[in-house]
Amino acid sequence: MAAQATLHCLTGCAIGEIVGMAIGTALAWHNVPTMILAIVLAFVFGYSLTMRGVLRAGLDVRSALRVALAADTVSITIMELADNATIVVFPGAMDATLSDVLFWLSLALSFAVAFLVTTPVNRWMIGRGKGHAVVHQYH
Repeated sequence: MAAQATLHCLTGCAIGEIVGMAIGTALAWHNVPTMILAIVLAFVFGYSLTMRGVLRAGLDVRSALRVALAADTVSITIMELADNATIVVFPGAMDATLSDVLFWLSLALSFAVAFLVTTPVNRWMIGRGKGHAVVHQYH
């Protein structure tokens, strides 16, 4: 269950990260604004994916947002810390462009690291009825 929850979270984070990094890189933004955009979009897409399922279960938007915040905030935060730290320490990754293999390789590695770091956290939270355990009643 923890791996599935982490994969769900990683999907939203990856969409946001890729879109944010692609926009920032394509517009030739500096590293910090690009990373900020990628992180913000990771949270937006992560919460949106959770809210989509919860809204389908019949919750109103406000309640769905509360569930998404409770379910995903810790997971996305840890995932983003691991993901971005990996990119920062990966030699040359911060200066790679969309056409560089290094850009895509470092991004893929950062997602793998984020998954490995976040899965035990999600397992711990689910075991205590927190995190994605909050969402399961709506599936």
